[in-house]
Amino acid sequence: MTDRHSGGGLRYSASRFGVEVSRWCCGFHPANRRTLRRGEGVSDVGGRGRGRAGAARGRACLCRWSGRVYVGREFDVRQDARRGAAARCVAPARQCGTGAEPVRPALRGRRRREVTGTPDAIGALLGSGPRRVVPLPEPAERERLRVAYGLGKAETAQALGISASTLTAWEQGRRDPQGEGRAAYARLLEGIAAQLAAEGEEGKDEREEGGEGEERGEGEVGAVGGEGVPQAVMLDQHPDGSLVMASAAPCVQCGQPSVYRAQGRPMHLGGFCRPPVPGAVPGPVSVAGPVPVPEPEPGPVRTAAAAATVAPVAGPEPEPVRTATVAAAPEAVRTAAPGPAPVRAKGRGAEGRGGAGRGAVEVEDWEQAAAARFPGGPLVVVEVAADGRALVAYGADGAELAGEPPMGPGVAGLLEWALAARFGSARLHRYGKDGDPLLVLTEAAATELGLPPAGRDEKTQYVARIGRLPDTHKQVKALAKEGWQLTRRGFGPWARIYREPEAGRRQCVQLCVLPWGALDGGGWKLPDGLAAPELARLLGTYARRVHTPRGSTAVSGLELVTALRPPTRPVRTGSGWTSGPVEGSRHRVFDAAPPEVPDEHPLAAEREDDAVLVTEAWDWHRPLTGREAAAPFAVGLDVNMAFLAAAGRLNVPLSEPVHELAPAFDRKTPGSWRADLSGLALDPLLPNPFTADGSAPTGPAWYSTAKLAYAVELGADVRPSEGWLRHESGPYLDPWHKRLRQAYVDTMAGLGVPLDLADRDPAAFLEAMARLGEGDPAELAVLGAIKQTAKGTIGKFRERPRGFGYRPGQRWSALDRPTWDPLVRALVIDTATVNLHRKLARLHAELGTPPFAVLSDCAVFAAPGPSALDVLRRPDGGVSTALRLGVSPGHVKFEGSRPIAEIRELLADGANPARHIKTGGLVSADE
Repeated sequence: MTDRHSGGGLRYSASRFGVEVSRWCCGFHPANRRTLRRGEGVSDVGGRGRGRAGAARGRACLCRWSGRVYVGREFDVRQDARRGAAARCVAPARQCGTGAEPVRPALRGRRRREVTGTPDAIGALLGSGPRRVVPLPEPAERERLRVAYGLGKAETAQALGISASTLTAWEQGRRDPQGEGRAAYARLLEGIAAQLAAEGEEGKDEREEGGEGEERGEGEVGAVGGEGVPQAVMLDQHPDGSLVMASAAPCVQCGQPSVYRAQGRPMHLGGFCRPPVPGAVPGPVSVAGPVPVPEPEPGPVRTAAAAATVAPVAGPEPEPVRTATVAAAPEAVRTAAPGPAPVRAKGRGAEGRGGAGRGAVEVEDWEQAAAARFPGGPLVVVEVAADGRALVAYGADGAELAGEPPMGPGVAGLLEWALAARFGSARLHRYGKDGDPLLVLTEAAATELGLPPAGRDEKTQYVARIGRLPDTHKQVKALAKEGWQLTRRGFGPWARIYREPEAGRRQCVQLCVLPWGALDGGGWKLPDGLAAPELARLLGTYARRVHTPRGSTAVSGLELVTALRPPTRPVRTGSGWTSGPVEGSRHRVFDAAPPEVPDEHPLAAEREDDAVLVTEAWDWHRPLTGREAAAPFAVGLDVNMAFLAAAGRLNVPLSEPVHELAPAFDRKTPGSWRADLSGLALDPLLPNPFTADGSAPTGPAWYSTAKLAYAVELGADVRPSEGWLRHESGPYLDPWHKRLRQAYVDTMAGLGVPLDLADRDPAAFLEAMARLGEGDPAELAVLGAIKQTAKGTIGKFRERPRGFGYRPGQRWSALDRPTWDPLVRALVIDTATVNLHRKLARLHAELGTPPFAVLSDCAVFAAPGPSALDVLRRPDGGVSTALRLGVSPGHVKFEGSRPIAEIRELLADGANPARHIKTGGLVSADE
């Protein structure tokens, strides 16, 4: 922008701390050519800076760093090409405080020759005195100060207006800061060093006296924790995760203008600016010893186990991490012992083997700050006290919460109590959203709060067929009167109730109404007669290992996917902030390809019968061979979490399909391909991997990338005639796979089956699995919920229309989700099928033992004995690893055994023996 006014000056805008100012700034502008009266505001000459100007005559200039307007001296302004139309102030460093270097006039031709060398310009330069380079500490000390203060590279670089790579270069000494950036960086480091030094002395005095640091109130921004180190500050956000922005106002800590808010008060982005400590000596200060870090703010009194529910480590199970590196302990003995929290971690710990053998886990600063916001835990179960006079709440560890009990009147009062107690769960991704608190209401508590029982009267009771209370119900009206709102699903078993944010804080609570059947199905199989404390412990374990329940296990699993891969993130632009996609996420809604959609989809109305991508798990069996008929037993082996294992590092689509004719096959491009695989000859004793019933293909058909890639591996000459291809892809489900895998492994370890048991002693593994049903009923319920979460999540990618009021041919609500894509489900199922076929082929080649029946992920073999080892034992006495025994997803376990005579009867009736292998003889205890 190079507009000029009649005097020849440049119009410019200066932006710092969210302040946007545009004005004419030059000595030729008429507004700057009069004498100001002493005490007259500089805004009278076009400035918006703070303070008052003295008597002066001449030019005015806005300092881009301090926001002050300087009058009475001659300042040169030029257009900075690197910053668009931003002007640079060349006020003397001791006046401006930025340390900005002088800039030559941006005048050209004769006008520049007339101005250059004038006495006024030279006098201004000489009057400023000698310019000194702003000192900085050594590069290693720069990084140490930032890490000790608990700042991440991204937030520090963002606040300084530079990139993270530039900050890294500054800290490593590869580049030296210059100009305004150097001054700002020096100011930050000086403030950090001064505060760390002063607070270190205060903490030492307090420890010597045996006292604790003072705690600031909840409403104070930048509260100081128990040891005196400033806590991380979270800026206010809208319900959609975007930052709350308002008119510029002085920051409550440094006084500089800011458009952002923290708890409703002005605060700079990153929250690291602090008022100078009185008496502190500026400059780099070495701080010896460990730096104390804050404890979470006080909330409802909880036991040690409860604190473990708020550590948001994505992937491995979140633990009560209190130091930057913590060696994990067995689940049964983990405690939240008080200790220093991490100030900074540089990455993730390696994924370990089992709950007790996991490696060190490192927590990043944003995770620690997020966890500290919810001392109450992710959920509570509300019950009526034993005396029947009040409500009591049990936390995620099963312990009764101390402090103020839940109170009414009605549901609205309970919601207020939950928000005040700060229940909730921390985000699992830097750009994700914090989880809303979950309140589980028992039948007695629901009655006490005025909720109606389940029945058939639509006006006064909850009717399961409708799935919600009528809008005219008194409880719904009472909520509306208090300013609460309901989502489109209304007040049902899993009601989500919210209201407008206050001071930028999200106000939303999820209810789980047990008497309305919230946990009676949907993948939840709870033990009968479960008391409120045991129910709280069960749900709390699931919340800690997987995700806070949000409905059925399928719904909870899909929420976990988006929590680990949020669709958008805040992106800084020249004019403010906007939303941008998170790399590797699905952030757009688009329709799938016609061959991929279910029959109810509008795109399926005109397609041919053979133009369908058929993707279903195997349901196959064949007649017994003579050798198999002579064997005494049939043994079933089941693949653990087959769909979950297939999702690991799986390349899935992230963009809409593109129709192409005669495309060249590329195994790295997910999509649907039409090809002819009828000429591929395979072992007839094994199920064919390219059809759902295991028979050989008879002509052209639609296949996913996973199956065509396997056909190429088997020697097929693949030449697709057409395809619906996705040219943006990535391992979208990988974080979901890692977290659920760790949850499954930890739960099995808690039930007495560690991850490496099968490798050490296969017989002991089979014995431990046989005793699995004798374990803790709550742990067994969690195990079942984890399995259903894995299966249900994959099904959600192809969710069909359901519910009251749907008409065939119409679109349904699931189609408006970025996560609705049938090809994702097809790729997972096909990958699981290919993986199993590859293992069965290896086993047949190694031992000559093919299966004669397969159902989904269960294969049945003829064997000389009723044990899994009778199928897998090699002639040399070892155990084959083609189908590897073990707990890990993708390994196999014993499913069941029946006499071969019963198998012959099932085959004679046309039944699949794999479907009935569990109903007779020996049966796997975990099914």
